[in-house]
Amino acid sequence: QVQFVESVGGLVQAGVSLRLSCAASGRTFSSYALGWFRQAPGTERDFIAAISRGGGNTNYADSVKGRFTISRDNAKNTVYQQMNSLKPEDTAVYYCAAGLSGTVYYTLPNEYQYRYWGQGTQVTVSS
Repeated sequence: QVQFVESVGGLVQAGVSLRLSCAASGRTFSSYALGWFRQAPGTERDFIAAISRGGGNTNYADSVKGRFTISRDNAKNTVYQQMNSLKPEDTAVYYCAAGLSGTVYYTLPNEYQYRYWGQGTQVTVSS
């Protein structure tokens, strides 16, 4: 089982950078592919970024490609999301998630593939 503690998001101005982190409990962190999702008010939760178990493969939603970077530190049981050039439309509750993956290479781009979720953290970007 994996339990996450997410870092606090916050209120930031458009154009700045923010890094989110999720620290996980458990001794099998490296067995899980990881992802970030977000949910804006009145919308469904959307995929943002995913990283493979080994960290060598990533993929991103088109809306954040080139601005957001997902990374992981298996020694610290932590996944990060560096968010640059933030826009008001990035305002949402952000969730980290973990899903079992049979290989170190595959990422998991679909919500149903994730079993464990962080509690969510609010990021608000003002214009």
